[in-house]
Amino acid sequence: MKKFSITNLKLVLAGVAMMGVVSSCEVTDLSPANLIPDDQAFATAARIESAVLGVYESAQRGFYLGAVQRGYPFGAANVEQGDMRGEDMYNDQLFYEVTYVGSYNPQTANNNGMWISLYRMINRANIVLENLDAAVANGVLTQAAADNYKGEMLFMRALAHHELLTHFSRPYSDNPSAPGVPYRTVAINDVPKVPIGEAVPRGTVAEGYQKILADLNEAEAKITAANTTFRARKGAVIALKTRIKIHMEDWAGVLTEYEKIKSAYAVTPDPITPFRGGTSTDNIFSFVNTAESNAGTNGALSAMYGNPSNGARGLVKISPLIWRASWWLQQDKRRTITTQNATGIFTNKYNNPTTLAEPNIIVRFAEVVLNAAEANARLGKLTEAVALLNVVRDRALGDPTLSFTVAGLGNADAVIDAIIRERRIEFLAEGRRWPDIHRLAGEGRMAGVPAKATSRSITNINFYNTDRAIPTDHAIPYADFRFIWPIPLEEIQTNATAPIAQNPGY
Repeated sequence: MKKFSITNLKLVLAGVAMMGVVSSCEVTDLSPANLIPDDQAFATAARIESAVLGVYESAQRGFYLGAVQRGYPFGAANVEQGDMRGEDMYNDQLFYEVTYVGSYNPQTANNNGMWISLYRMINRANIVLENLDAAVANGVLTQAAADNYKGEMLFMRALAHHELLTHFSRPYSDNPSAPGVPYRTVAINDVPKVPIGEAVPRGTVAEGYQKILADLNEAEAKITAANTTFRARKGAVIALKTRIKIHMEDWAGVLTEYEKIKSAYAVTPDPITPFRGGTSTDNIFSFVNTAESNAGTNGALSAMYGNPSNGARGLVKISPLIWRASWWLQQDKRRTITTQNATGIFTNKYNNPTTLAEPNIIVRFAEVVLNAAEANARLGKLTEAVALLNVVRDRALGDPTLSFTVAGLGNADAVIDAIIRERRIEFLAEGRRWPDIHRLAGEGRMAGVPAKATSRSITNINFYNTDRAIPTDHAIPYADFRFIWPIPLEEIQTNATAPIAQNPGY
């Protein structure tokens, strides 16, 4: 008899979370007191809703060093790891140093935690997916309700696999035939099924992207409910497709998806609005963090990124490299979404270190607009590209004379560069820098991970407001094996059925 463990949640999305045997090819020893047989776990509509919410909960607080904490994979960790792999946010303490300097190995905690928590989340989504048809047949759910749930779980599965591909595989823009990651679609909820999960090969990067798009296309067709910002809805699926297609360099495809939702959302006039309250015309999909349910001080965005003078830990601050960049204009309102002390400048996007209640925004409409801007530029439609670029940029400047023009930028490459710089400003402290480095380095537009301000060396505010020399280090050329993360040693060693290949160099 297959079984599920059920545990209480304290979320805005109140309910109970399903805890099954999970990925990294492990079997969890579950206490009998916490087990519910599978014929009961999906026996009522309320329990199915709880199981679905459990998948969201596993995204908000997943696995890290054997415990459920620190916001892996999407509670905060995708932001923190995405920023620390880039150069625009700065590591001020030892906490993120492994990621920041590129000293990870097959046993370091951050990359292992991301791999294991993502596959655990995927497995939970697969458990739900495999039980929905029976729930319809048994009269527990209507077909429409089951379809909506299927769409949500397919979205979550696609989102997780893309996160894996950007960290553990070479980019599509370089070599679609490079080794991808195992794309797991079968639920492992009993010991005899473990070999099925183990047998899933890495496949190729192209195969991974094709499966992501297949999941998202099906999700788009099935979701009809008007879900909230904190649940996958049709707009979130389409927005994620623009992200996937920009990584695939499917420029026409990006524009096709953009056209579907361009009237449904809007960039907010004030750049701070998406970060104050969690819902706005710009917030397409977010993961909940509340005072009752958050990643704790060692994982929450407010604690990690906030100013220690205001009660946060302040382990990550804005790098003086971007703060002093000539192309980030002084009158830009996004400079005011910051706070400073004697040691440096911190983002103020996440400003409640007491309750740690800010949601983690995964997809904003501003990203969709800039995806469409870049797609137009890549296709030579420079007028359209610059117009979309200005939609995001102008509302932060408030001066129409500063708007970009095609003539002022000069050519397609200059327009693309301006869009990429705009992404760095707009999504500062949102974890989006690494995915851009990943795809752009694969294309050859970047040389790899750029030089960063030397870890733990920026100790004074004058690195920001004077011309004091900024020490730099930690660049990783694209050809270096450290450009992508190693597969966790535990995954390889415990896979008795079909061990997957380690990334070269590790």
